[in-house]
Amino acid sequence: MVYKDRKDAGKRLAERLTHYRDKKDVIVLGLPRGGVTVAWEIARALHCPLDILIVRKIGVPGNPELAAGAVSETGTVVLNEDVVSACGVSKTYLQQETARQKEEIARRIDLYRKGKGIPPLAGKTVILVDDGVATGATAKAAVTTLNREEIARLVLALPVASREAEREISAMVDEWVCLQTPAGFMAVGNYYYDFTQVEDDDVVAMLG
Repeated sequence: MVYKDRKDAGKRLAERLTHYRDKKDVIVLGLPRGGVTVAWEIARALHCPLDILIVRKIGVPGNPELAAGAVSETGTVVLNEDVVSACGVSKTYLQQETARQKEEIARRIDLYRKGKGIPPLAGKTVILVDDGVATGATAKAAVTTLNREEIARLVLALPVASREAEREISAMVDEWVCLQTPAGFMAVGNYYYDFTQVEDDDVVAMLG
């Protein structure tokens, strides 16, 4: 299945989440930037508030799209040990790149939330949304962060994911909702006709 765009993916996902519609203790969190567009459609369909959880990928040297790990806005760092080992990524590089990504996270917090941290989540059902998951490093950092927040229930909602990510992450959440986990998974963008980059201004507008 190939989605028209992220909005199409969000509408399709919302159809699988109707049991959360109009529930006061539910919040939808999108992973910026691409995941926010998907999350916006879900939040609109379920009549739930929308916010974000900022997580940044830690790419390997020379290949920023290959995740050695990820860091969240609360400081949680999750490493892909297999990738770190296979690519010979040094501790010094990981420390430097983690610091660099934390600076970008701080910039986005200022821009997206005017400097405020994540909203109070204790006792809530959180629907965490991204536009797709390949290696799973970003999603794992997000899930690990949320599992430390005393939430009532964690739902991970995805249009597409690799089977490896499903094996690793589905057991970490209370509910895994993924529309497809194709064999021979390719890049997330291959499952969208329109995978145009979401800009900062778009995220600010959707949160507004």
